[in-house]
Amino acid sequence: MTVSTARRSLVLFCLALLAAPLLAGCGADQDGSFDAQPGTPSPTCIQHQAQEPGARYTGGEEADPRAVLEMMRFYTANGTKAFCDGKPPTDTDRRWTELYATLGGDASHISPLKQ
Repeated sequence: MTVSTARRSLVLFCLALLAAPLLAGCGADQDGSFDAQPGTPSPTCIQHQAQEPGARYTGGEEADPRAVLEMMRFYTANGTKAFCDGKPPTDTDRRWTELYATLGGDASHISPLKQ
């Protein structure tokens, strides 16, 4: 192996190490992450959910407790607020509120339009 080939291999290896976390992050988004509007801790209205609930939330004992608790906290605090665009809930929004209720969330914390 020449010095040039060894250097090229080392550069490719380093690039692969740098890219790995980015590629892993892309896959996580496909698992139905909940948008708890982290940039707005006390929102006056809520955004529609873009993704269906994924295994992180629906996986039973394999679910991610931190993710589930974040979703439950969000709906407990904000579930009766209107959507920011003034439109009714989407089917995806309904799936999340159904999950909230299924996991024991109090139905009074979510708007009747969302049930």
